Amino acid sequence: MARPVRHPLFARVYSRLRPGIDRQGALAHRRRLLAGLSGRVLEVGAGDGGNFAHYPPEVTGVVAVEPEPYLRAQATRRAMEAPVPIEVVDGVADRLPVDDGAVDAAVVSLVLCSVPDQAAALAELHRALRPGGELRFFEHVAADTPGLLRVQAVVDRTLWPLLCGGCHTGRDTVAAIGAAGFAVEEVDRFRFPPDGPAAPATPHALGRARRA
Repeated sequence: MARPVRHPLFARVYSRLRPGIDRQGALAHRRRLLAGLSGRVLEVGAGDGGNFAHYPPEVTGVVAVEPEPYLRAQATRRAMEAPVPIEVVDGVADRLPVDDGAVDAAVVSLVLCSVPDQAAALAELHRALRPGGELRFFEHVAADTPGLLRVQAVVDRTLWPLLCGGCHTGRDTVAAIGAAGFAVEEVDRFRFPPDGPAAPATPHALGRARRA
């Protein structure tokens, strides 16, 4: 059984704010993240199911893993309205409930910043993908400027992770994906939101990698 993961306050705040964040531009990034996928897909950290409506019809099925009970319930409701078959299941990123090589593609969306052990989660994603399978990622990442990187380091040692569902803003996630045995094929780095002052959670990366 998956160990309990509960962030009840964060889950409710996130679910309330997420549609507005999508309208500010995150929706376009979600669509880019999922464009061109096909076959059987594993989505890890599905949240409230914000990606579900945007899977292309070439996807034959999605296993959507979400450990937080409130978000999982929201995702289960959205799965019933999705354009492709989606099964929402309880599970954690470092112990995924799928067989070795069971999926053609995997999707992580604003989740690798919050998993307790990023290397273990990426190892599980590598295991779950078939050889040649694709990993799509849209993540908070470490800043590329020394000043903001120092701010991220400070923030990650404060209450930020506790208040934000375990989020660590300063992780070099793209490098970690490469270290886990994936060939990173494409990365787009950008700030989100694009306007306003830089903040610890504004650096993002969206891209794809492949299991060798």
